[in-house]
Amino acid sequence: MEVIEKLVRETRDMKIGKTLRYLAENHLGKILFSTSFGLEDQIITDIIFTEDIPIKVVTLDTGRLFEETYKTHSRTLAKYGKKIHVFHPDQEAVENLLTKKGPYSFYESVENRKECCNIRKVMPIRRALEGTEIWITGIRSGQSADRQNLAYFEYDSNYGLIKYNPLVDWPLEKVQQYVRENHVPYNVLHDRGFHSIGCSPCTRAVQDGEDIRTGRWWWEDNSSKECGLHSKGNE
Repeated sequence: MEVIEKLVRETRDMKIGKTLRYLAENHLGKILFSTSFGLEDQIITDIIFTEDIPIKVVTLDTGRLFEETYKTHSRTLAKYGKKIHVFHPDQEAVENLLTKKGPYSFYESVENRKECCNIRKVMPIRRALEGTEIWITGIRSGQSADRQNLAYFEYDSNYGLIKYNPLVDWPLEKVQQYVRENHVPYNVLHDRGFHSIGCSPCTRAVQDGEDIRTGRWWWEDNSSKECGLHSKGNE
């Protein structure tokens, strides 16, 4: 894709902060970063807010997050003094789901779980991304097998926009080092064996020797371990 080739070429020798500013200046008002307050997202938030880059930062409040995640949200606001725009799932869709299937239908089947993820995550992010041309994410290739072939820039046909994944080739050790050295607020669940932190009923700590993605939807044996936000085809 020509526009992606151009972005790769023009940002090849830039550091993340300079790349983010370049993108912001060329897509003013049409660039967005979505955070779930994980380690990787906190790094990007730190760069955007510390360098005062004009990029809108948003988060999805699914209604089922950990208390520790809300505390990380609060400490992030206190440290940087910047806005983080919050998007909630559609109230009627949540009410209909709970009325029809109860509060824990996602444990019953992969289809039910993806239905819940779609209502609480995919639909809200679609609203957040309306009018967006560049979507910045904190995903890394080392987070799961499905993310091994990620590139810095890629076209997402599900949303009709370009994604920029600035930490795509960062190992976990580098992520942890940045957070530690720059005193970035982080979710204390990471200190308790949690690697990928989502909704509280769907996330657990990872045991020694387990793949880092096993902490998400651990009761599913044959799923891609994705919620649909970044899955191909929103599977």
